Amino acid sequence: MVTDLSLLRLLQLVSPGLPIGMYSYSQGLERAVEDGWITSAEQATDWLHGLLKNGLGVVDAPILARLYVAWNNNDMTAVEHWSAVLIAYRETAELRAEDRQTGQALARLLVNLELPEAEAWLKRPDATLATLFALAAARWQIGKADAVTGYLWGWLENQVLCAVKLVPLGQVAGQQLLKNLAGDLPTLVDRALSLNDAGIGGSCFGLALASSRHEMQYSRLFRS
Repeated sequence: MVTDLSLLRLLQLVSPGLPIGMYSYSQGLERAVEDGWITSAEQATDWLHGLLKNGLGVVDAPILARLYVAWNNNDMTAVEHWSAVLIAYRETAELRAEDRQTGQALARLLVNLELPEAEAWLKRPDATLATLFALAAARWQIGKADAVTGYLWGWLENQVLCAVKLVPLGQVAGQQLLKNLAGDLPTLVDRALSLNDAGIGGSCFGLALASSRHEMQYSRLFRS
């Protein structure tokens, strides 16, 4: 049996073992738990479902799809445009810093994995995780829909791991949470791929508030 190499590359790209420091970021979840907004698996499910539906599904996912097309077309003007748009959607300093830091970290890794185009993004302030993820997906011939699905899955897995540590949840409860929320991904991907440019956009007020409060949190485990 021959396994499609692009599938293996996608699994590598979304692995929690990818050395870009995603485990350091909770995206406001730490503050939401600290403030008592999330105290159970049910509340964690509601929180993450809301972020997927009103945030990543209508902002990150459709922009990632456009970045993928731009890299495939070697259209650097479009790559820079959509990277800047994605940064503009980040509502707090922590969220902007997270995107820049993880994007630059992935750029360093991709340079070492023989994708020299990533080198230009090593110190760019408009680097985002999606920008470099899309580059890798395009060059490794991962399909666009698969790339978007993998990106959302990677985000969701990291957030569930954060919830397991912070709420806290047991490992079984965390796996149940991951199973339930993963069922939303196919619909979110289909919607993201069908959106026109004017349809992109969303805001999660709770995330912005939690993230801004986390910037001032005295004792914390995560960088966001």
